[in-house]
Amino acid sequence: MAEMELMEALPSPTRFLQAMGVPLPIRAELEELEAWWEAEGKDISTMIDRMGTPWLRAYDRFGHRIDEILYPPDYRRMLLQGYRAGAVWRAFEGEGLAATFLIGYVTAFYDAGLYCPYTVSLATALALRKYGDPALQARFLPPLLRRDGEVWQGATWMTEAGGGSDLGATVETVARPEGEHWRLTGEKYFASNAGAELAVVAARPEGAPRTVRGLALFLLPRYREDGTLNYLIRRLKDKIGTRSVPTGEVELRESEAYLLGRPETGIYEILEVLNVSRVANSVGSVALMQRTVAEALAFAARRIAFGRPVLQHPLMRRQFAERIRELQAAFALTWATVRMLEEVWPERPPYPERYHLFRLLTHLAKYWTAEQAVQTAKWAMEVHGGMGVLGEYPVERWLREAMILPIWEGTPHRQILDGLEAMARKGAHRALFAWLARWADPHALEEIAGRVEAHLQLPPEEQEARAEPLFRDLARFTAEALARSLPSGISSASVLDAPSGPAAS
Repeated sequence: MAEMELMEALPSPTRFLQAMGVPLPIRAELEELEAWWEAEGKDISTMIDRMGTPWLRAYDRFGHRIDEILYPPDYRRMLLQGYRAGAVWRAFEGEGLAATFLIGYVTAFYDAGLYCPYTVSLATALALRKYGDPALQARFLPPLLRRDGEVWQGATWMTEAGGGSDLGATVETVARPEGEHWRLTGEKYFASNAGAELAVVAARPEGAPRTVRGLALFLLPRYREDGTLNYLIRRLKDKIGTRSVPTGEVELRESEAYLLGRPETGIYEILEVLNVSRVANSVGSVALMQRTVAEALAFAARRIAFGRPVLQHPLMRRQFAERIRELQAAFALTWATVRMLEEVWPERPPYPERYHLFRLLTHLAKYWTAEQAVQTAKWAMEVHGGMGVLGEYPVERWLREAMILPIWEGTPHRQILDGLEAMARKGAHRALFAWLARWADPHALEEIAGRVEAHLQLPPEEQEARAEPLFRDLARFTAEALARSLPSGISSASVLDAPSGPAAS
């Protein structure tokens, strides 16, 4: 890491990114975005969270269906900051895909929920660019890449009432061809960013098998070609956190849609979309970890107990040192996944070995960082003591927001099973170990490699039943090995010797 005290870097997402050795081609833009959040955005975000679920206005005064989601005016101003900075357009016209995740990191440091609209908009744009025909791209891609208040938003709607893990069995939405369009009929039960101008949707063409092989990916606009609503919002969900993204139940009634890619490879295209969001989920998890550690550190440096700041007590100092090491390792795992996504995104089925390594890395990162975010937020509440459970301070919000991160884009169980499949069927663990060899302790590498190979020899039922301890240890091992790839310079001990700064709000 760069030579600076983490006490100075932790309260700033941009400085932290720099300390982690991440190239910042848009550093000025990140600093400007961060300054806006400090000056205005934090107060707006707090107000949105306290409001609870936004309001859905289903009809206008003449009884026409409009399905308008109502937020205070400042919400739109807050939302536009990331779009203007390049949360989507930079992947196509700027510094590349990694730059969009830099903007997402700064955003998620202040508001994890707000990062969701940027994530699903990016995933929509990427799928359209990769799998849409030229006419479809010319019509729908430019509005997603706008840099002003007229920018369109995207969404990714896969999950139905039966759940999201077993898409092959639970997707009931049917797609019927009709000329240049397809007609989609069905319901999406967890539709994040409801109200978006475009959505990519999983549906089953008529007559397709009721397995994942029968699914295809479609692009669905907010409005039909005649200007009428193309989907209806039944209601908005009342969630414990991430209230800055509206999540609703969406009804498709002969809705106009366009096929992306080919029906026979639809499940791969769907999983590509989901993996973009899983990488972003890891980015948001680490950003939330940084926020909670930074504010807990500022509090502990000034909270007096038994005659001295609680940070000076040996047990508390040890806990902070451990949390900072975990933050560094989680970040290293996440950012390696970001860079590998940028490398393999153009690949199409049949995928090369490198893509399956990315898949395994994504499952490890999503599983590990989401769990670390929950545990770090819980610990930060403990550091604050009684102040941590009061609604008037932000600590309880971090825990509410963190609890959603393991659920978004596939539960921990799903990540474990999909990661196990990438190892058992594609041998992705061998590529992982070969890649990590330059940083990992050789004896530890040999031990975990032996455990994985032995596990894959078990009968399938036993493999699944005993998978979690192995997957958890593999995720930790990978994160800690990648942490050794970070620039050296700052130890967690030196951080705790730093002078105390002002308490964070």
